[in-house]
Amino acid sequence: MLYRWQLGTPPATLTACHHRRYTRRWKMVITLLARLFTEPHRFSPAMVFANSNSRLADNQQIRSKLLSKQKSEYGTFEATVDRSQKLEADLIANPGKYRVLTGDRPTGKLHIGHLFGSLQNRVRLQQLGVPTFIVIADYQVLTDRDNFESISENVQQLTLDYLAAGLDPANNQTIIFPHSHVPELNQLLLPFLTLVTSAELDRNPTVKEEIQASGQKRINAGMYIYPVHQAADILFCKGNVVPVGKDQLPHLELTRTIARRFNDRFAKNEPVFPEPQALLSTAPVILGLDGSQKMSKSRNNAIMLSASEDETAKLIKRAKTDSDRNIFYDPDARPEVSNLLLLLSLIEGGDPTEIGKEIGDGGSGKLKARLTEGLNEHLRPLRQRRTELESNMDYVVEVLKGGVENARSVAQETLSEVRKVMNMEL
Repeated sequence: MLYRWQLGTPPATLTACHHRRYTRRWKMVITLLARLFTEPHRFSPAMVFANSNSRLADNQQIRSKLLSKQKSEYGTFEATVDRSQKLEADLIANPGKYRVLTGDRPTGKLHIGHLFGSLQNRVRLQQLGVPTFIVIADYQVLTDRDNFESISENVQQLTLDYLAAGLDPANNQTIIFPHSHVPELNQLLLPFLTLVTSAELDRNPTVKEEIQASGQKRINAGMYIYPVHQAADILFCKGNVVPVGKDQLPHLELTRTIARRFNDRFAKNEPVFPEPQALLSTAPVILGLDGSQKMSKSRNNAIMLSASEDETAKLIKRAKTDSDRNIFYDPDARPEVSNLLLLLSLIEGGDPTEIGKEIGDGGSGKLKARLTEGLNEHLRPLRQRRTELESNMDYVVEVLKGGVENARSVAQETLSEVRKVMNMEL
């Protein structure tokens, strides 16, 4: 806070502390004025500009070093895309070589953005015969939410959506489990924390974005070490493939770093952990019905998988469009209309530009009617399956308990290896 008398005449009630501060400031001003008269060359525009350029060059050099370090650590995004494409081809040819780890936080029921963004890909990997671990990260709900009363219910609702979408633990290729029930997994967090620095956690852009999105004024340590906990989720089962979007790459890169450092420090001759590869999602970002933000239940712009056909119709009818009757696909100029065309293309398997041409001057009414009919038809088998499962929640609980048993069996083997290489066996 600036005092009104900082460089003026001090008030009569000036305290001893304020008097010392006032005296110091005037001494600084007097010294600066004296240098201005005795060393004018130091304050010439040319000298000031030169000093400024020097500092700018230094800053650019520092930034260049940081960027080159980042490239050497992470590689370029183009290289990641290339690796992902090669991985995709090998998954099809050799599914048994891989073990996928993926999952969600249990914050509520899933919506159509989840279906097109991740669930369909998980079912595809399952059908290819790739062993898949699906972690329900219930501990992570506590990092940015005060409400914990509904966690257990949300875990079951999430599992209902998984099963209804086609994930099938009965095939022994898919394991669904909440990580709070796998203590051996969480125990890996402790040695993993010794392999990263606080500076590395500070630099993680995804954590910064999640902290900002949470809107919390006080950030707990659980949020701060979230990427390390995620590394434990991935590495407990020695997952070597992780389906991710571009924004999640920093998390995965930290997992790779932890795996590499653990092996270098404790298991140079026989590495314990693989360095998991990113399987980049090709699914487009699904915006909400407001057409301006990513689809999310918390933003009230989502269509839930469990919604009825009438509820779906009402939601689509209220979806935001614009006043132009001619329908065409242009995500930059017309994000709301283009998002509805994108959804329709995902349902019908066509191109959004061509679908827009087909609707033409039919207006948003024709677009919404076609989307409503197509989406309800597309979701009808899933919703029927979900209703059947909902009447047999005992089976859902059995799926979770079976998943926990399988996950713990794998985690115990991994933890046993970890203890051995760290010389912690009894």
